[in-house]
Amino acid sequence: MSRKIDTVTVEVIRNLLMSIAEETFGIIIRSAYSTNMKERRDVCTAVIDPDGNSVAQVESLATLLGSMLSVVPNIYEKFGKENIKPGDMFIANDPYHGGGNHLPDIVIAAPAFSGDKLIGWIANIAHHSDIGGKVPGSTSGDADSLFQEGIRIPVIRIRENYEIIPSVMDMLLVNTRVPQEREGDLTAQMSANLIGIQRIEEAYNRFNDTLIECMKELITYSERRVRAVVEKLPDGEYCFTDYVDGCGDKYPDPLPINVKIIIEGDEMTIDFTGSADQIEAPINVPWPCTKAGVFFSVKAMLGPDIPANEGINNAIKIIAPKGCILNPTEPSPIGAQIDTLQRVPDAIFGALAPILPNEIVTAGNGACTTTIFAGKGDIGTDSVFIFHEVVAGGGGASRNYDGLSGVQVNMTNTSNMPVEATEMEFKKILVRKYEIKKDSGGAGEKRGGLGIERDMEVLQDKILYTGLGDRHKFHPWGLEGGLEGGAGSFERISKKNGSITRMGHKTSSLSLDKGDIIRVTTPGAGGYGDPKKRPAEKVLDDVVQNKVSVEKAKELYGVVVLMSENGSYYIDEEQTAALR
Repeated sequence: MSRKIDTVTVEVIRNLLMSIAEETFGIIIRSAYSTNMKERRDVCTAVIDPDGNSVAQVESLATLLGSMLSVVPNIYEKFGKENIKPGDMFIANDPYHGGGNHLPDIVIAAPAFSGDKLIGWIANIAHHSDIGGKVPGSTSGDADSLFQEGIRIPVIRIRENYEIIPSVMDMLLVNTRVPQEREGDLTAQMSANLIGIQRIEEAYNRFNDTLIECMKELITYSERRVRAVVEKLPDGEYCFTDYVDGCGDKYPDPLPINVKIIIEGDEMTIDFTGSADQIEAPINVPWPCTKAGVFFSVKAMLGPDIPANEGINNAIKIIAPKGCILNPTEPSPIGAQIDTLQRVPDAIFGALAPILPNEIVTAGNGACTTTIFAGKGDIGTDSVFIFHEVVAGGGGASRNYDGLSGVQVNMTNTSNMPVEATEMEFKKILVRKYEIKKDSGGAGEKRGGLGIERDMEVLQDKILYTGLGDRHKFHPWGLEGGLEGGAGSFERISKKNGSITRMGHKTSSLSLDKGDIIRVTTPGAGGYGDPKKRPAEKVLDDVVQNKVSVEKAKELYGVVVLMSENGSYYIDEEQTAALR
């Protein structure tokens, strides 16, 4: 910096930049067409400095951070910084060529100018319900190539000289099954950027170059904060291995996610050597997403109040050999990469649990349990409907707190779809059940959060169902004697004979009959500490709240709960003392 910037000014500008990111986030939520954006909030926004470094990000979805951290450098590399003009906007979805996490995630970035001077960028990324490919929803469990997953968009202009480029929009809309919805959502993203540009320009008019200098200071501040915490940790190597269930019939065996964390002074290296090789199935994690997983983990462990910007990346070194499942080569499919990406924080947290016992939580549901229904449409003028939902599960327990129930964890942070929104907008789907899954939280002195059981009935024939999940085999782990959480599952309940068929964790475009029910059960979370040390009164409360059964209270916690003549539960003190 050319001069010393006082900390008060830096803090004022930090909050100003965050307010810009949050305002643009809100614009997309309020104006988008799809329920995936306006209800589930599968969106992230960021302010980026003139050099392409993210300086302020809405802390909505950690998985979307990867694209935010790389999109502008990729624009500069392809077009040249000198060729960026006022009125431009750029679009991308291909992580192998400049942006996106998987193809349904579309990033749109726009530069802000003061006269001819480039002063920053506003960018957003959002998950679109369909962008073509072999199946409705553009995400399958059996794709063996990226080309099957939808239209690939390298970094290109979508707006120039203050006007949308019609040929680019036409190309995008003709490659989706729901063009009306796509046009509405893309327009919402571009409209939000226009407001974001205006706000950055207003900020520059007020602060001049101090705005840009504070952006740089915020990045160095975040790096200093991370390094200061790392320096206090004991030097050494810390290792952990977690597992992805596999991927369908083609890859039924577990796939390891191996991490070795090396701490030397204020240097932290996170090395994924030894993880599974890339596979011809859609759970490979592109490099920007792996970086986002590490970014989230470091911030969560070392300082939740550290500003989320490029400085966190600058403070750490990441190694993932080219060709492994966390750094694949194109055209490896990536549509369901989030289920593998969820294991990145789990592995990192597992490795550092011994030296960060007060910060680390047990493994949460660790999946992105996705349900997609598609059929003949009755929304607007689109000829088909595509319903996309991600059902939450259990959150990890900690040394001091029980885990939360029915929440997204790690790399996902979307809202649960309200039943009312589902049934109002998708009239061919009826929600029959939506409840917390009893006994799915791992037993412990601090109990793991519980998963969800959700039954959805289809109201017409030939609706196609896709179910994508993980931790159906490998349960979420506990710590310090805490037990593992419950696993997830997908089941089909037949209208014809009432039979229940358990399906695999990667099911693609299964045709359903009218009246069939899909039951989605999400994983719980691991417990923390010896279950026998959980106060008996808390176990009783869990039984009363239908979180723990009477049987499991006795078997796992050593608490005997009986029912009185008036129907209330109470603890048998004598039997409980004997068991404990």
